[in-house]
Amino acid sequence: MIKVLIVEDDPMVAQINKKYTESVGEFKVIGVCTNGEEALEKIKNDEIDLIILDIYMPKLDGIELLKKMRIQTSMINVIMVTAAQDTDKLNEVLTLGAVDYLIKPFEYERFKEALERVRMRYELLNKKNIMSQNDIDKITNQSKLNLQIELPKGLNRRTLERIRSFMKDHVDKYYTNEEIAKNLKLSRVTIRRYMEYMESSGEIMCDIEYGAIGRPSSRYIYKV
Repeated sequence: MIKVLIVEDDPMVAQINKKYTESVGEFKVIGVCTNGEEALEKIKNDEIDLIILDIYMPKLDGIELLKKMRIQTSMINVIMVTAAQDTDKLNEVLTLGAVDYLIKPFEYERFKEALERVRMRYELLNKKNIMSQNDIDKITNQSKLNLQIELPKGLNRRTLERIRSFMKDHVDKYYTNEEIAKNLKLSRVTIRRYMEYMESSGEIMCDIEYGAIGRPSSRYIYKV
């Protein structure tokens, strides 16, 4: 279980972040703080794996909290969720070791992606003694899964995310275009286009199944 602390002075935003966080497997919100000073005390007394942190807060803002955490050698993962868009703040936050930076208002899928990267990082660093280059690339966001890459014409990011999420949730099983289309209520032609794109980007593997009768069938599985 990945223990999460939300630090946000807007109660409505805090509740949305809590709901989003706990909708993703293995994450549990153990507290909500409305300012940096309150959060600093919580960090001292409780075991926390991840902080969802705003910048603009009373008493002690998000950047000052992050600075104090690093001075105290606290290596808790931090996802910054804020309205701040200026380059100097972004640079400072990333330099202080934030693993991701989301600008309000953000889409749920982008928030989910940030959490999934943290989960991947957590699992790799806690379950492996030796890391491959591929593992390191995943942690440092240099893998081919980076969603900021421009999509080919005709592909929709939200549709891609629906298909990607389905494949991630079934990493131990091969699926045909027809099976994916049925599960997601999309056309087989649409699924085929997205699967071809995901295969070309290295996200999925394709296996050709030859039956006794008829055309061979393509089956896909998500790369872990």
